[in-house]
Amino acid sequence: MKTKTVRAVNALTSSWAEHAVVPGAGTAFTAAGVWPLLALLADGAEGPARTELAAALGIPADTAAEAARELLAALDGVRGLRAATGLWTRRDLPLEKPWAAGLPEGAHGFLTSDEDADRKTLDAWAADRTGGLIDRMPVEVDEETLLVLASALTLRLRWIQPFWDCPTRIDEGPWAGTQVLGLSRSTGLLDRVRVAQAPTGPVTLLEVVGDGGVDVHLVLGEPQALPAQTLQAGIAAVTRAIPSTGASLLPEGNPGPGLHIGQMLSEAPQHRLNIQTVAFEVEADHDLLDLRGLFGLQSASDARTGHFPGISSSPLAVTSARQSALARFHAEGFEAAAVTAIGVAAGCAMPRLKYRVRRARVAFHRPFGFLAVHRTSRLVLAAGWVADAVPHVERDHEAEEAEAWANSELEEWD
Repeated sequence: MKTKTVRAVNALTSSWAEHAVVPGAGTAFTAAGVWPLLALLADGAEGPARTELAAALGIPADTAAEAARELLAALDGVRGLRAATGLWTRRDLPLEKPWAAGLPEGAHGFLTSDEDADRKTLDAWAADRTGGLIDRMPVEVDEETLLVLASALTLRLRWIQPFWDCPTRIDEGPWAGTQVLGLSRSTGLLDRVRVAQAPTGPVTLLEVVGDGGVDVHLVLGEPQALPAQTLQAGIAAVTRAIPSTGASLLPEGNPGPGLHIGQMLSEAPQHRLNIQTVAFEVEADHDLLDLRGLFGLQSASDARTGHFPGISSSPLAVTSARQSALARFHAEGFEAAAVTAIGVAAGCAMPRLKYRVRRARVAFHRPFGFLAVHRTSRLVLAAGWVADAVPHVERDHEAEEAEAWANSELEEWD
């Protein structure tokens, strides 16, 4: 991936975080799913719409389409990550051949003007491209819709070192008094946890390594810090815009939120990092036209005139732009998906403890942020905020045994 493109996408992620992350609410979003679509629109735009889209992209409109194609191809080559682009148009809408030729092969389908039939087609595409994680295309489609441009990003990864899950009662903070599905594990790699000093205060970052080329970073700020500020500080740290210090070099005590470093006696000479966090699942729907200035869609959404002569000789304006996103973090791994769509219409024994070693303990037991990051390029693929943990649900062992017994009886009769 080109460094310039990665920086541009990460800048949009950080800007979007300021608006998408609000106190008390969980969310997930991916600028990596929006940016290529804006780039393709910019390639076919003219006038103020082209200027505004280029400003939102952070690169010139003349190079936007090529950058989008390169980014999508690179994303689809990351193990565990699937990227797709789709275009649907009315059959009577003329398309400019140079613009259409820049789309991935097989990406072009057709709208019928039958709202129910088109809805089924678009929803089926979203479900197929995300493996069922998102089952509805987030776009308004009716008989006036001339064109739909969509992207889908799906990430599935497993942890190199799984967590243990267990019921955990939280004793302080916003989750005090609740029993959640806690996750814990221990490692000798102290620098999996780091602290960055941001203008708004320190943040603690935990790197959870995936089995492909993507890792997930959990981000914890001070209790009084705004969620958006904490997540933006995390983005700056994981993209190395600001420095961070690993736990092996941090002073003893409490050098970062949720982090304690001290010493302990051990039977082995290795240092230890004890990790405690929670399972989470967040879903979100975003109307990009609520932030049309951020995404460069102010002029492009003015239906009184056309803005995309490079796409079609018919006058076109953006009438719908939305993203649906989901993220799940559990003991075995992480999965995230986002579908973005833009609609266009006219207008045991006691061991001998002989070593004194460093021990770091980190706990994510209050709201925190998360970032899925491509390891080599530092591209942020997905971001979000965890306002609530997955609650622990007691298993009904008697019911499970009864069901198993009933199933075995049925198998015998079969």
